[in-house]
Amino acid sequence: MNKAELVNAIANETGLSKKDTEATINSFVNVVSNALVNKDKVQLIGFGTFETRERAARTGKNPQTGETLNIPASTTAALKVGKALKEKLNK
Repeated sequence: MNKAELVNAIANETGLSKKDTEATINSFVNVVSNALVNKDKVQLIGFGTFETRERAARTGKNPQTGETLNIPASTTAALKVGKALKEKLNK
């Protein structure tokens, strides 16, 4: 599902206009992104928790040349799935 499909699905379910729905989704993405940049967690009970995770520096290999590469440490976003969603997925 892409963003336009998500906007349509939420607009149909809530009765909101597509314009209002898209503005709400954009705000949600901005708020969650800003929280993650500040190393905060965003917890939605029943759905999951958005959080950041640190990746250590490591050595990789270029598959075309076989050359060894140094991959620097980085921070990534992660979603830890909540119990209710996990149960819904595994019915």
